Amino acid sequence: MATAFVFSGQGSQYVGMMRDLHAEFAEAANMLAEADSIMGMSLSSLCFDGPAEMLKETRYTQPALFVHEAILVTLLRDHIPFHATAGHSLGEYSALFAAGVIDFATGLRLVKLRGELMFRAGEQYPGTMAAVVGLDDHTVQELCKRFTEDGNLEKTIVAANFNSPGQVVISGSADYLRSKIPDFKAAGAKMVKELPVSGAFHSPLLQSAQHELEQAIYTATFVDAQVDVYANALAAPVRRADDIRSALVRQLTAPVLWTHSVQAMYAAGITTFYELGPGNVLQGLIKRTVPATVTIAGFDTAAHVHAAVSSSSAYNKQ
Repeated sequence: MATAFVFSGQGSQYVGMMRDLHAEFAEAANMLAEADSIMGMSLSSLCFDGPAEMLKETRYTQPALFVHEAILVTLLRDHIPFHATAGHSLGEYSALFAAGVIDFATGLRLVKLRGELMFRAGEQYPGTMAAVVGLDDHTVQELCKRFTEDGNLEKTIVAANFNSPGQVVISGSADYLRSKIPDFKAAGAKMVKELPVSGAFHSPLLQSAQHELEQAIYTATFVDAQVDVYANALAAPVRRADDIRSALVRQLTAPVLWTHSVQAMYAAGITTFYELGPGNVLQGLIKRTVPATVTIAGFDTAAHVHAAVSSSSAYNKQ
């Protein structure tokens, strides 16, 4: 029975995140202090106390999620054996940290830059995203192609996140995408809901951010992964540092193949999925993607960590 650690992306953050981890674990307090130093601001105070609107800004959301997820990896990896990692969008950086590809400081610096570049790209090319529920992947892709004019970013809509069977997130220029929501509903979508994001993530509208992020990724220290990392852009396991870099650069403007990644992990024998980080978004997506016989759980709070450590200690004494 193989186990995967999985990590969510933007949308899972909440005011109060990591407060109990900081209070109860010295490792968490030390990592948050390092994060505040790297960020040049009190990221910890923003996570603990808000304001929520500021925490929702992608330039702060991404570092907050990475730090939360990296802390949980640090607290749990000696107690829960795992054989693969995967992260949804931003969560892929946490997956790389868990797999030993990058250290904490490297990951946070890359995520900080990624968030800043995506925030700027959103200001330059206002975009948005919307969840389309009830249409198959092919239908959504065909509709996106129909509504996109090649080379015209103001009339671009793409399938950005393949989250689970019947749920695809589309991404594109804000006003144009909103004008086409009725067309997706007319095609049979049960629901089309705009997401509270600040840009058209995983779309050509982020091309302006890709070059600078690529330079940073290829300058940073990466080593081969200790376990399989299922890359968003490939929906396949990678271990070589150069392959991981290439996939990570592509990820910014390519779709997140989450459904396909989960299916590939299950096909490879992974039957336990643990979501490390705030909330339970990925747990819900995985439940809708693989058979009910798999084990799916999450770790977010200090209570979750204590329970895992106690369970591990009891098992090791047997």
